Amino acid sequence: MNIGIIGSGNIGAELARKLSAAGHTVKLANSRGPESLKDIVHATTISAVAKEDVATDSDVVILSIPFAHNGEAASLVAKAPADTIFVDTSNYYPMRDGRIAEVEGGKPETVWASEQVGRPLIKAWNAILSQTLVEAGTISGTPNRIAVPIAGDDLAAKRVVAELVSATGFDTVDAGQLADSWRFQPGSPAYCTELTNAELDAALSNASRERSPANRDAIMQAITDGKVPMTRAAMASNNRLMSN
Repeated sequence: MNIGIIGSGNIGAELARKLSAAGHTVKLANSRGPESLKDIVHATTISAVAKEDVATDSDVVILSIPFAHNGEAASLVAKAPADTIFVDTSNYYPMRDGRIAEVEGGKPETVWASEQVGRPLIKAWNAILSQTLVEAGTISGTPNRIAVPIAGDDLAAKRVVAELVSATGFDTVDAGQLADSWRFQPGSPAYCTELTNAELDAALSNASRERSPANRDAIMQAITDGKVPMTRAAMASNNRLMSN
């Protein structure tokens, strides 16, 4: 499968490595140009390309860019084939992204992002710590395999994305349509809490649309204040504690 990834941060770069290692043809681009990707693509089969070229022949395009910048991807994905699947890995953090009135008013993050991009999106890989993505992937069928939620309006597209998520080492739980994706936004019990399939299904059911934004901000404040060690175990544990 031809996969294009826009964004070379911790999530985008690791997805490129894992999907390339799984046998997919991966193109990676960022805002700084192919030369800036030399260290990431070294000794891999990943192709570093200009951002304008990443979507032209891709079966799947993964957008792994800061949430508020999703609109900037519209011109890049416009060149993609009509049947290309688009995936959003981003999350809304007001302290970084600025306050976005529609999202503050309750519009699910990836519904807003889809409107900016101008293409239907599948939400996936947003509710996983970058350290978890790097360290905790296991083969399909492993007992207590960590699961990640996905959401979207196209069932066939979600099946494709679920296969890619499995290739990166994780099970998936279908959280419903894109409008339901608020259930695994930051501050929810399903967000970056390292749960199994059954645990994640329960966490999605227990999500509170009203509490999640306040939980998100409290969690970020605790990290900013140095109350939470910047380790995978401590952050996942704290997320579980503060998101209920």
